[in-house]
Amino acid sequence: MKVIITGATGMVGEGVLFECLDNTAVSEVLIIGRRSYGMQHAKLRELIVKDFSEINDHSDVLSRYDGCFFCAGVSSLGENEESFTRKTFDFVVPFAASLAKINPGLTFIYVSGNRTDSTEKGSVMWARVKGRTENTLMKLPFKGQYNFRPAIMKGFKGQKNVKTLYKIMGPLLAPFLSAKTLKLSDVGKAMIHAVASGYPTQILEVEDILILAKRGH
Repeated sequence: MKVIITGATGMVGEGVLFECLDNTAVSEVLIIGRRSYGMQHAKLRELIVKDFSEINDHSDVLSRYDGCFFCAGVSSLGENEESFTRKTFDFVVPFAASLAKINPGLTFIYVSGNRTDSTEKGSVMWARVKGRTENTLMKLPFKGQYNFRPAIMKGFKGQKNVKTLYKIMGPLLAPFLSAKTLKLSDVGKAMIHAVASGYPTQILEVEDILILAKRGH
């Protein structure tokens, strides 16, 4: 399969990229971003854009892909609801809507977060915004659309973009939160398997991601 990844310069996107490059099920990976990742690999292609709205100018290229793994995103720290909505909902949804028009046969996977609020009415701001984002994405006319809700994640050896907090706290917390801990390799495998064979629900909690990652083993 051929897949698109956004957010490859972040921790999750980079880990998913490593898995896709290493996985024999994936023949080509296209990174879409505002700057080059800076790697040479036989499977790897890059599309550098100033703004994600520019993807409409590349419909001939994007129509050839089977899946899109949307791993780009920002922390809610220091954000109010208006600014976080602009950097989350207004960032993801127009990109996905454009991609659905270009390539409705594609499977679109959004990396959301543990404890996202599907009701959009809870007291936690970021959870409401991500819930609204998920709910809107699920209505788009893709072949498949899934929302991954990981919690603590362990990076790949050799990753450049692992947040210092994860490096320090991840190994300390993992023994106490084993049910909520994922390897980024598992996240990548689950995404690949979702494109290949789907999953019964569109919202995948940690346990679902682990089940999907092990599919075919």
